Amino acid sequence: MDSRQTFRALIVEEKNGRYTRKIGMKSISDLPPGDVIIKVRYSSLNYKDALSAIGNKGITRNYPHTPGIDAAGTIVESKVPQFTLNQQVLVTGFDLGMNTPGGFGEYIRVPADWIVPLPKGLTLEQAMMFGTAGLTAGMGVFKLQQGGVLPSNGPVLVTGATGGVGSLSVAILAHLGYETIAVSGKPDAADWLDKLGAARILARKALATDNLKPLLPKQWAGAIDTVGGPILATVLRSTNRHGIVACCGNVASPKLELTVYPFILRGISLMGIDSATSPMELRLKVWENLAGPWKPGRLSEMVQKIDLDQLNSTIELMLNSKHKGRFVVSLEQ
Repeated sequence: MDSRQTFRALIVEEKNGRYTRKIGMKSISDLPPGDVIIKVRYSSLNYKDALSAIGNKGITRNYPHTPGIDAAGTIVESKVPQFTLNQQVLVTGFDLGMNTPGGFGEYIRVPADWIVPLPKGLTLEQAMMFGTAGLTAGMGVFKLQQGGVLPSNGPVLVTGATGGVGSLSVAILAHLGYETIAVSGKPDAADWLDKLGAARILARKALATDNLKPLLPKQWAGAIDTVGGPILATVLRSTNRHGIVACCGNVASPKLELTVYPFILRGISLMGIDSATSPMELRLKVWENLAGPWKPGRLSEMVQKIDLDQLNSTIELMLNSKHKGRFVVSLEQ
């Protein structure tokens, strides 16, 4: 490709400790070295992107920067034999959108070992309906199943159920026949969660208990927790014997205060999820399931479609917890 070719991107700039966002122009020569150049057709908006867009140095160290930890598109240049021109692919996680220019630009250049061929059964747009959130939710389901938590074992809890990971977890689990309990602090989202397949909806305050007993009555066979903190502690203290709790978030708190009793008296396992750096073998397996038997029928109903020009206002919605579900970003023109 001509290194002088320009393209549109969301650009976050820093000046005197203040961060501003704009849709501007970049060139191919601005992209870092890599094996493959991808023309991005779709991306998605994640909480990590929103943090990068406001200057969170735990996510992004240097600015100006283009966020977007997800991207799906078509290869326009490849230096490696395993990927060919016009092949449809996706990239999630690794360093994309963190310190490497991400999917909120019309082109990205990345190492070959970050790339997943588009799974059969998904369009590029559907792949970004899942994105990192779907991959994370899928890994949570995978860990539950690996640990022997089956629909016949009893209900499964999902915290933060209106977020990207939470809503997809609810939809996938319900699709697979699990009795799914959705935990939410948004009463107005009850009908929406019901449509996703939630068997029951539990108010978040029900888990924010001041009961400090090391163990609580057993209520669920397993859980996917997206919030951490005291709610995760309550979930663990309330899980059935030999249950599995998959943890992937800390929006409530990174601290976990509890005794070892859930682990040594009930045999509960706490499984961490880090989809950003997960091995490619696991990624491919989960993506295969998301494209096939785990693909919920209401996937498109969970998603709002926006374009680059709508990103700024949508980021504000996400930062203020005034959203639900997923946002797919279209870069098609």
